[in-house]
Amino acid sequence: MKRNVKIAIFASGTGTNAEKIINYFTDIPDITVSCILCNNNNAGVIDRAKKLKTDILVFNRANFYESDIILQYLCQKKVDLIVLAGFLWLIPSNLIKKYPNAIINIHPALLPKYGGKGMYGDAVHKAVSENLDTITGITIHYVNEKYDDGAIIFQKTVKIEPGESPISIACKVHKLEHKYFPTIIKKIALSLQ
Repeated sequence: MKRNVKIAIFASGTGTNAEKIINYFTDIPDITVSCILCNNNNAGVIDRAKKLKTDILVFNRANFYESDIILQYLCQKKVDLIVLAGFLWLIPSNLIKKYPNAIINIHPALLPKYGGKGMYGDAVHKAVSENLDTITGITIHYVNEKYDDGAIIFQKTVKIEPGESPISIACKVHKLEHKYFPTIIKKIALSLQ
């Protein structure tokens, strides 16, 4: 018998990817988004979680790095898979050890290009634009103790036209994120059953 795989989403910002993921799994049997965890009191994802009737835990740096509060919460929720969707902090070793190959992240570029500390959101799209790249895309990867360093699971490219702005590049990348991230999460969740 298949077991129900429970997902926790970690987010720091507006939560558009989190909302897409929650909506995607609403009608999929045996996979549930059980909670959202957020490290930013002012993040838009908090309102999205309330609107979507998804449990949310807002935490601070001390909770995350100096205690087992987050780990205990995830265990209480019986979480099997952690999905980072615009989450900007490095994951502590206690979570990496508890969830080996069960923490994934989406990055708005084709890693290993434009990865590492400080390379997120608009900074990535600006770098892609300034370097006159002709393609960009998304990378979904496993998470380890370093920024954007885990094994790559999936990449998808999109063409950049000459003279495109970081804003138009970001729009193309967001479309890829919303289209492919939920389906890759589903594949990984099914492998955990």
